[in-house]
Amino acid sequence: MRTTRAIHAVERLKTRSGNPQYAAISLAGGVFFLVDRSSGGEVRLCEPLPLDDFVKFVDGVGPAKPRKASKLDIAFEEQIRKSRK
Repeated sequence: MRTTRAIHAVERLKTRSGNPQYAAISLAGGVFFLVDRSSGGEVRLCEPLPLDDFVKFVDGVGPAKPRKASKLDIAFEEQIRKSRK
């Protein structure tokens, strides 16, 4: 179960970045590190981290997930901006 959270975090990163070459490596003791295999070799992107820290690190790598906004959300934000002027 613990590795599932790490793998899902890496899968989200692959989707956000468009780079399918990211991988999570699990070590004894429940620590993980992130590697990028796109250059032909493995490039470590972090030192071994506990699960929670690893997930936070992976979520911070790459572009952020685009925020979904409805027409009503956009109109409400526009009203807030107008009221502040």
